[in-house]
Amino acid sequence: MRQHKLALCAEHYLDWIPEQTERFIKKYAMFDRDEKILVAVSGGKDSLSLWDILVRLGYRADGLYLALGIDAGIGYSRESRRLTEKFAVERNLTLHVADIEATYGKSIPALAEISRRGQGRPCSVCGLVKRHEMNRIARDLGYDVLATGHNLDDEAAVLFANTLAWSEEYLLRQGPVLLGSDGLARKVKPLCRFYEREMTAYAIARGIEYIYEECPFADGSQSIFYKETLNRLETARPGAKLTFYLNFLEARRSGNLFIDRNTAQIQLHPCPNCGQATSAPGLCSFCRMIEKTKNSP
Repeated sequence: MRQHKLALCAEHYLDWIPEQTERFIKKYAMFDRDEKILVAVSGGKDSLSLWDILVRLGYRADGLYLALGIDAGIGYSRESRRLTEKFAVERNLTLHVADIEATYGKSIPALAEISRRGQGRPCSVCGLVKRHEMNRIARDLGYDVLATGHNLDDEAAVLFANTLAWSEEYLLRQGPVLLGSDGLARKVKPLCRFYEREMTAYAIARGIEYIYEECPFADGSQSIFYKETLNRLETARPGAKLTFYLNFLEARRSGNLFIDRNTAQIQLHPCPNCGQATSAPGLCSFCRMIEKTKNSP
């Protein structure tokens, strides 16, 4: 690990990752041992590794898998669900499965086609549905915290995109912890300071079977372009992604982001239909989308 000037054998690496995760949990005050944690798991290396780490650390962590109906000829959702359920069964863990098509009558690609969000690419609809469902299920099942497996590469790519666009609202909200409010669970990212390759190494060393394929709709996405751009920078300057992210967090903490917090912050109110916080007048974006699809074949 050039960015840390550190090299570890597999045995000590498998101790180091949970130790560092615990340190980040405490540093950013993500949660404590009395709280119930719901881990959003996708069948990928990061989310399954996060669930494994939290259990090893002794936290009360259950899993949530969202069946999105994304198959596109390769059975992506079926395989990711199989691996997630296999992981939970082998470790005797509690896994909640929410099937989007069974709940709302249509899969993610079908919802995207009807709503026409994202101009043919269902990514925006997928993100909207996942955010809504994760919040709803965490609230309905009484979990204190919703944990996601975002790693440093994910966070740096999002930060890069938001900085290029100077998206003030999103810059102010990005961080390891997003505090909860009425209708919204507290969200945490315990892996936010681990590189993607570090999490890959952890999953392999722990013998975690995960889905290797990317989502079939991810090909050509801007997030992958930003990751590839940052990877080139990281190759030339080891530690660049970590420095970029940590310096941003420090600037945000100290109020030195050169952003007018009064104008960047938006006013939220409960959606009259689902109760989740929204800035939109009337129904939230998710409920408006579902209403639009009700009359569609």
